[in-house]
Amino acid sequence: MIELRGLTVRYGDTVAVDDVSLDLPTGAIYGLLGRNGSGKTSLLSALASHRRPTRGDVVVDGVEAFENPAVMRATCFVGDAVDVLGQERVCQALALAKWLRPTWDDDYASKLLEIFAIDRRKRVQSLSRGQKSALGAVVGLASRTPLTILDEVYLGMDAVARTTFYRELLADYLAHPRTIILSTHLIDEVADLFERVIVIDRGRILLHEEADGLRGRGATVTGPAAAVEAFTAGRTVLASQSLGGTRADTVYGRLEASEVARAEAAGLSIGPVGLQELFIHLTSAAEVPDERR
Repeated sequence: MIELRGLTVRYGDTVAVDDVSLDLPTGAIYGLLGRNGSGKTSLLSALASHRRPTRGDVVVDGVEAFENPAVMRATCFVGDAVDVLGQERVCQALALAKWLRPTWDDDYASKLLEIFAIDRRKRVQSLSRGQKSALGAVVGLASRTPLTILDEVYLGMDAVARTTFYRELLADYLAHPRTIILSTHLIDEVADLFERVIVIDRGRILLHEEADGLRGRGATVTGPAAAVEAFTAGRTVLASQSLGGTRADTVYGRLEASEVARAEAAGLSIGPVGLQELFIHLTSAAEVPDERR
């Protein structure tokens, strides 16, 4: 179990992470979602023991994580590029990662280098933007640490490389289960990977729940404007669009089977709301509906 207790990260007068308390059961793929400046990277840096919290604690399996060698060896935190000196060669960067992580798999690292067409003899600074990101993915996946944190590691990759990365991540997770936290803005691309979803906004956690449960938290009701308006009256309407006499309301909250039947009897269609669309609505609303918490 990973526990955050009153975690706060400040930079001068700026509060990046604001009194976050969170329990993260291990052995799952988490999606950490948040807008730019929401506190994602600060939260992940503290979770990975790369930053001492201003206040609060990160506890892993009952022990304080910060400056704990055992916890840090079991954690790999990769951002959007490998954190090494640019003059180092790829092979040197991998050798450092191997030295730091006892769970490192050399054969898998070599396989990933081949998949992403990265020459181990090249200097890191000579790699393209996409190859640097792919090298970060290699380090994150081949480390196979019990806690692997990938903070927008896909940045710079083209669509083919990103798809390859997602495929390898899922396959290796299934073969070697561990806790993976993936921070991303490309929600639609990776939504199917998530087992649990955390949404952070302005340093506070809006929600944390199983992905399947979150997917059922919203619905799009489409049909004749008057019928849609009557059906969604009294509900939390996140967005509304009209075209001629047709209206589509995106509502927050689960619909019971009886409600769906009533809507269909009124000539309305009920559609799902994707995680990305739901995330946009949740983080752009002026106020967070109580039922989100």
